Amino acid sequence: MSVVRYEPWGLIDRLRRELDQGFETVNREATWSPAVDIHEEAKQFVVRADLPGVRPADIEITAEKGVLALRGARNFEQQNDEGHYSRVERVRGKFVRTFTLPENVQTDAIKAQFKDGVLELTIPKVAKAEPRKIEVQAA
Repeated sequence: MSVVRYEPWGLIDRLRRELDQGFETVNREATWSPAVDIHEEAKQFVVRADLPGVRPADIEITAEKGVLALRGARNFEQQNDEGHYSRVERVRGKFVRTFTLPENVQTDAIKAQFKDGVLELTIPKVAKAEPRKIEVQAA
């Protein structure tokens, strides 16, 4: 008979380490996260993301396998005045936001508009299939 060491917290420790590694990967990829509003209407979902200082060419939007992903980068020119201190509070760098899409959307019909630093996505819904009553016929 072999003696096995019982570690009740071993599984939880392993899960914590895996989550920490996952967050480290996300943090290396993204340095800031834009604010996003999501609104559901009768025929569509509307997603608005605040992206001031981001050029439309620096935004990438993908929708695959039920996930909507917004990626991009915001870059500023950094002024370097020798001998003078400056304060920089605006965040720059890459961003990533992902959202799980419901099953009732048309990913091939998503439209994006960018105006005044706000990205607006319209995601149309698919018409819901109504249940059909099937009549049983006697043979």
